[in-house]
Amino acid sequence: MTKVPAVTLGFWIIKILATTLGETGGDAVSMSWLGETTPEAGQGGFNGYLVGSAIFGALLIVLVWAQIGARKFNPWLYWATIVASTTAGTTLADFATRSIGIGYAGGSALLLALVLLSLLAWYRATGTISVRSVVSPREETFYWVTITFSQTLGTALGDWIADSSFGYGGGALFFGALLAMVAAAYFWTRLGHVLLFWIAFILTRPLGATIGDFLDKPLADGGLSLSRPLASMVLAVAIVALVRLIPQRPGEHPGHGGSNAA
Repeated sequence: MTKVPAVTLGFWIIKILATTLGETGGDAVSMSWLGETTPEAGQGGFNGYLVGSAIFGALLIVLVWAQIGARKFNPWLYWATIVASTTAGTTLADFATRSIGIGYAGGSALLLALVLLSLLAWYRATGTISVRSVVSPREETFYWVTITFSQTLGTALGDWIADSSFGYGGGALFFGALLAMVAAAYFWTRLGHVLLFWIAFILTRPLGATIGDFLDKPLADGGLSLSRPLASMVLAVAIVALVRLIPQRPGEHPGHGGSNAA
């Protein structure tokens, strides 16, 4: 058995909620708490995005270490690590695109290259990038590195589309439509399921980013102006409830003849 969950409809529902929480939670720390969007931002060399990235990055390292060291699949540990990766991705992407100044296009291109390099290194080392093969520390390391890059890429893509003529609501519909197309390709084409999994995994992040921005951005900018900490708390409660209500089972190793999609 692997130490990652089976790829089911419940998996994708929780994943989208986790990416939305990553957006609101990351913004709550870097923008609201650390004041990155206030008039005092940047004074004294203090950068809220960088400090937020350090906080969430340290938490992510601890959780990944615990996940790799675990003897069996633990849904609470797994989803906590996913949330940490998506909050770290939020602050890292904001730091890259806004503080460093490479912009959404430059940041998205850089992060896409990192995702592809991670997948290539994983494939060359193990011969597969299927999540069903995540059964040893080596595969888990590749898995979490790739996920962190993909979460960061998704944030940059989501912000790029949301700040365009699409807006936050339009951006959410755009990425939702792309995910629907991936689902259709899964059921009605012969495209490889591993490829479709990683495309869907990346696309859930910008979907969550645009939904999160729609919830907490000001009314004048097209958002609902909800409290970031409150929105994050509601999302966290929803994730906990779903992890308890939806049966959580580990994915099967391909050698066991399982039929998981990825």
